[in-house]
Amino acid sequence: MSTAAARRPEPGLRALVEGAARVLDEAGVASPRRDATALAAYALGVERLELVLPPPVPAGFADRYAQLVERRRLREPLQHITGSTGFRYLTMYVEPGVFVPRPETEQVAQVAVDEAARLAAEGRAPVVVDLCCGAGGIAVAVATEVPTATVAAVDAAPAAVALTRRNADANGAPGVRVELGDVRDAALLADLDGRVDVLVSNPPYIPPDAVPVDPEVRDHDPDLALYGGGADGLEIPRAVIAAAVRLLVPGGLLVMEHAEVQDAAARRDADATGAFADVHTRPDLTGRPRMLVARLAHPGAPGRSGESPTDTVGGSQA
Repeated sequence: MSTAAARRPEPGLRALVEGAARVLDEAGVASPRRDATALAAYALGVERLELVLPPPVPAGFADRYAQLVERRRLREPLQHITGSTGFRYLTMYVEPGVFVPRPETEQVAQVAVDEAARLAAEGRAPVVVDLCCGAGGIAVAVATEVPTATVAAVDAAPAAVALTRRNADANGAPGVRVELGDVRDAALLADLDGRVDVLVSNPPYIPPDAVPVDPEVRDHDPDLALYGGGADGLEIPRAVIAAAVRLLVPGGLLVMEHAEVQDAAARRDADATGAFADVHTRPDLTGRPRMLVARLAHPGAPGRSGESPTDTVGGSQA
């Protein structure tokens, strides 16, 4: 290497990020500039990076940054590269082999938090169960935002159970009960039968013939967390609904995420139990019907259902 080459200064941070954004854009990454900036912040060891007045580039940064960008160019999830992601007010650890928390699930968590907070404001200590918990985002969000709640989380994957425990401890919620279990097991959380105020779930629901297009999902999220079973992908969601009938107190709330094309089927499945006094669909932040909300009927109460996405629960609108 020539002396001139050895002394050549590293490119500025702004130029490196702009170049990385172009590379990621050409690779089809949905948010190239955001990811390029996030990777630069990770490589620098800082939480947030402002490029208006970028910091100087340390020696060796360009090579390290290029390696990270190449991993993202090959469509490895950003969260797997950095090892963490944001979920509501939390910083969640993320690991390969466990479903990556999604922003749209924050809305599902909001409905559960609102209901638990309403009960807490009435002087009650709400019991909340998160089935198919994955990395534990919903369970930990409820536990940290409604500290008087008793929270249990269950997943069928040992890696997800371990990661949920890690995330609960890291976010100041070591009291979350985390168990390995299959939602189809009729004895799951049997000690909580008829005692749960809120049952919330983001279960696997993808049909077997609807393979995700995005490589980040298709190639990196575990099949156990994606495919819901049965021809329509609703075997596991139906098991969640059945578990809600068994676990909820009269008046207790079921909140379950599903695909936007499954809203009518999810309502029918909940109605078919004959156990719910109110069954309706809520929209996600983009207006798509993505959430089943149902309240367990009190004994002798007539059932009714509606499709309005603007219904409210506990005085709050998701």
